[in-house]
Amino acid sequence: MTGSRHLRLAVLLSGSGRTLENLLEAIDSGTLPATVAVVVSSRPDVRGVKIGERAGLPVRVMPPGGQGVEAWSDALFAVCRQARADLVVLAGFLHLVKIPHDFAGRVINIHPSLLPAFGGQGFHGMKVHRAVLERGCTVSGCTVHLVDDEYDHGRVLLQEPVPVLPDDSPESLAARVFAAECRTLPEAIRRIAGGLLP
Repeated sequence: MTGSRHLRLAVLLSGSGRTLENLLEAIDSGTLPATVAVVVSSRPDVRGVKIGERAGLPVRVMPPGGQGVEAWSDALFAVCRQARADLVVLAGFLHLVKIPHDFAGRVINIHPSLLPAFGGQGFHGMKVHRAVLERGCTVSGCTVHLVDDEYDHGRVLLQEPVPVLPDDSPESLAARVFAAECRTLPEAIRRIAGGLLP
């Protein structure tokens, strides 16, 4: 991909690792100019850890327990720094982090709604899709945004709308939104690599 720099990614996760899997597939196919330099999980016994290990990636398990947000965030970003990460990707990472100055503008998140709708503390996974259906929305989607020190708050970088169908369940809507996430997150990273997003 001419004109794009090759990005080193730190991927932070808390669960199944489906987003990590999607990024690795895009990298392997040659459509994403990046390398996953480190995987950090906030939980030990999750599929995301196994995916990282199976791919031969450095994996760190760093539960937040017993320390404040600031101390834990310092430890997380020390690992990202050590891995020489250009970009930190929150990929199903369910915790608030405090962004250090040297990573400001270099941390992104993928969220399963069109922010600012259905964002904030407690809005993740199926909770988002149930809320969308309960509200009677006809459109949902996903958002890639810069991360700041508030949940789902930073500047929107890229969104993809997804129709909400009359017979949708939370599960069927989730599947359609996740398919959009699989396109939108790699595209956002491609645009960052190409200097098309600040």
